[in-house]
Amino acid sequence: MQLLKQLYAIHSPSGKEQRMRNYLIRWIRRHIPEATITTDPIGNIYVTKGESFSFPCIVSHIDQVQKTHSTDFQAVETRDIIFGYSSKNKRQEGLGADDKNGIWICLQCLKRYPIIKAAFFVQEETGCIGSQNADLSFFGDARFVLQSDRRGSSDIITSIWGDLCSESFLAAIDYPAYHYKPTHGLPTDVGTLKEKGLNVS
Repeated sequence: MQLLKQLYAIHSPSGKEQRMRNYLIRWIRRHIPEATITTDPIGNIYVTKGESFSFPCIVSHIDQVQKTHSTDFQAVETRDIIFGYSSKNKRQEGLGADDKNGIWICLQCLKRYPIIKAAFFVQEETGCIGSQNADLSFFGDARFVLQSDRRGSSDIITSIWGDLCSESFLAAIDYPAYHYKPTHGLPTDVGTLKEKGLNVS
């Protein structure tokens, strides 16, 4: 949980994600030195670990909605709840859990799996600007692209503006065994990638 709380403590409003970008690049270089990291002009980060003819790929966005963060902001853990708090202002403040939870999942997968790709997008909250300008060639050898950007833990989003995945993909992942239910979702980066021409689920 320490890594997750560190992510919550980094204020990264849309268009001002530099602190989070710097943290992620340093963290990946330190903990996954074999990974290759590239960036693009808009600020997206692309990570490849291992060598393969195809890769599982996971993505997240690194911006958050909350525009203010007190200088003494802390992520406080109490039992099974984490909340943001400013002692100076005596108030709760947003964690930016959307999508810092997704960032945390990406980092855990990068640590755990020997063959994987990950991408971290800027400015999702202001219209998926990062993914609109993404380097689609990075995903040319992806087997699938997964984004963990959903409240709760039981939905698998199969459509946003159109279909996100094929019936054969859904059959292959056996989602009922994990108690997921397919549903329609709100705009996020994977939907934008599909609109741009991403040809995998």
